[in-house]
Amino acid sequence: MPDPRELVAAMYLEFAEELADLAAAAIRPWFRNRATVETKGDGSPVTVADRSAEAEMRQRIADRFPQHGIIGEEFGTERDDAEWVWVLDPLDGTGAFVSGIPTFGTVIGLAREGEPVLGVLDSTILSERWTGLSFPDLPRKAAHNKQVIHSTSTTDLSASTCLATTPEMFQAEDLRAWQRLSARCERVRYGIDCYAYGLLALGTVDIVCEASLKPWDYFGLAPIVRGAGGQMTDWNGSALTLASGDQILATATPQLHRAALSELAASGGNIS
Repeated sequence: MPDPRELVAAMYLEFAEELADLAAAAIRPWFRNRATVETKGDGSPVTVADRSAEAEMRQRIADRFPQHGIIGEEFGTERDDAEWVWVLDPLDGTGAFVSGIPTFGTVIGLAREGEPVLGVLDSTILSERWTGLSFPDLPRKAAHNKQVIHSTSTTDLSASTCLATTPEMFQAEDLRAWQRLSARCERVRYGIDCYAYGLLALGTVDIVCEASLKPWDYFGLAPIVRGAGGQMTDWNGSALTLASGDQILATATPQLHRAALSELAASGGNIS
């Protein structure tokens, strides 16, 4: 007999991919199409593509699972105390999108009782999709375009490749922490937003370290990284929840994670 928990996980994953398809259809017509860009109150850009993609996903969730909660970047929070909560970033990397750079993505997460259990990263223009399952008491799984993937076996910081979206995301003490960590790595690259976490799960890079994030930026990525065998926590090493802060560390192996956390703490950074 199939495990009922596995059937539930498969059902929600199928639905999450349906949401990703909706978002992709809403986003594609606007790419490199001079979409009107507005600036939100926090200074970040937003376009009609972001808003229409999230609106489509929220409506589908409301139709299918009206008792579920939703947390989205563009339209706020509904029922965030529900057992199941969808966490939506319709277009992570809007700056890349409006610049015609194809490494932006749609990030979809599902929380159960505040913990990430399912994630989808859809890189629409590049025709790449990552999925991840991290349900308690079930095997963790991650896939890239339906193929099972694993993170690297790297354990040494001096042999690692480390990514962040931009050094500007690190402020004050966080910047010192990032500088100490990145100085220990073999190579450092910037600029690809959520796509960096997909590469970590795919096994081509070893560390992603970021700050100044919101839950929708990372929540759907945690099950993908964990499903691929990696680690993803805050800078204290605490498991991610809907109440986590803005400092995120993802690594390919537990040993690398411990080493990176040690460097972040040794910097005297603002580890909260």
